[in-house]
Amino acid sequence: MKKLTTALSLTAVLALGAQSASLEDRVKALEEQNMALSEEVLAVQSEGFTAVDPTQSYSGLGAAASKVYYSKNPLSIGGYGEMYYADPDNGDDYSNVYRFVTYFGYRFNDWIILNAEMEFENGGATPQDPDNSGYVVMEFLYLDFLFDDAFNLRVGSLLVPMGHIGLRHEPTLFNTVQRPEVERYLIPTTWGENGVLAYGRFDSIGIEYQAGVINALNVNNSQTSSGGNKWIRSARQGSKNKAAWDPAFVGRVDYTGINGLKVGASVYYAGGSNLKNDPVNDVSGLTTTMFDIHAQYDNGPFSFYGLYTQTTLDGAENISPNAVKKGSGYYANVSYDVGDLAGLEYKIPLFVQYQNYNPVEETVDGSNQDTYQTELTTIGLNFFPMDQVVLKADYTMKTVNGVDSNIASLGFGFIF
Repeated sequence: MKKLTTALSLTAVLALGAQSASLEDRVKALEEQNMALSEEVLAVQSEGFTAVDPTQSYSGLGAAASKVYYSKNPLSIGGYGEMYYADPDNGDDYSNVYRFVTYFGYRFNDWIILNAEMEFENGGATPQDPDNSGYVVMEFLYLDFLFDDAFNLRVGSLLVPMGHIGLRHEPTLFNTVQRPEVERYLIPTTWGENGVLAYGRFDSIGIEYQAGVINALNVNNSQTSSGGNKWIRSARQGSKNKAAWDPAFVGRVDYTGINGLKVGASVYYAGGSNLKNDPVNDVSGLTTTMFDIHAQYDNGPFSFYGLYTQTTLDGAENISPNAVKKGSGYYANVSYDVGDLAGLEYKIPLFVQYQNYNPVEETVDGSNQDTYQTELTTIGLNFFPMDQVVLKADYTMKTVNGVDSNIASLGFGFIF
C-alpha cells in the first residue's frame, strides 16, 4: 500500500510538472483547433467552400492560387477575373471580358497537393469571334510534394518562376488595368511549361528559392526570323498537345529578411530551337539566356514594385539575317494609399508607372532595331471596396519609335 501511494504521488507530481511545462504548447494547440473548427463551420455553411485569405501567399503565388495550401478542407475552389473598357485616342473604344480563371486544388494528405488553373480569356473560344482571339487553356496543373520548409518538389505543368507578375498575376496584386507590357513581351506572362521544380525557404536568413528543369522556349519561329516584337511571347510551348521537349534550366532566389521587402533575381538558360519533332526546320547552335532583377516593397500606405530584364539569343544568325539577337527593358510602379492619408477605411492607391523597353534591341543585320522601342507612362487610381475586389482607372501615354498615342482605361478585378 505504501509503494502504491508513493507511486501515485510521484505520478501526480510529474503530471503537474509536465502540465506546467507544456502550457504554452497547449494554448497554441487550442488556438489551432479553434481556427480549424471555425473554418470547418464556414465550410459546412458554404457546402465545402473555403474563403480566400488575401494576405496569404505560398511559394510566391497569388492569394487565390495559394488557397489550397491553407485550407483545412481537402477540396479547394478559387479563382479570379477581370474586365475592362478602353478608349484610345487613335481608334474606337471597346470593352472586353478579359479573363475568368478557376483554381481547383485538392489535398490528398499532409504532403501531396494538386493545384490547377484553367483560364477563359477574351470571353473564351466562341463561334461569334471572327478573330478567334478567345481561348480556354490550362495555365498550370501540377502535384506538390511537401517534404520540408527548405525542400519541396513541384511536378507537372507549372508557372515559370521569372519576373514579378508571372507568379502574382491576380488583378488585385498589380495597380494598372493591364499587366505591364515589359512582362508581356520580354517575360511572357503568364508563362507555363511542363517540368519539375525544387523550392523552399530558409527562414533564419530570409531566403526563398526555386530551381529546376522545364520545357524550353522555341525561339526558332517566324517572329524571331523576321525581327518581330513577339519573338519571346510566341515561343512558349505551354500545355499544348505533344509539344516537343527540350530541357531548360530556370532558377530564382528572393530575399525577404526585411519586413515588407522582397528583392531577388531569376535566370533561364536553354537552347533556342525546340523542334525535335521537326528535324527539317530544327536549327542547332542556338542558346537563349534570360534574366531579371526584381523588387517589391510595401510599407504602410507606400508601395513599390518593378524589374529589369534582358534576353539574348546567341547563334541568331543561324535562323536568318534579320533574326533578333537581344531584347531588354524595365519598369517601376510607385503608389500611395490616399485612403489612408484621408483616414478612410478603404484602400485607394494612387499610382504612377513608367516602362521603357525594346523587344528587338539588336538584330543580326542591324535592321528593325528602333521599330519597337517603347516608352509608357501610366497614372491611375484603384479603389478597393474590400480586399478581394478592386475598381481601376488609368491613363497611359505611349511612344513607339517616336509615334505617340494615349489610352484611357477603366476596369475591375476580383479574387475568390
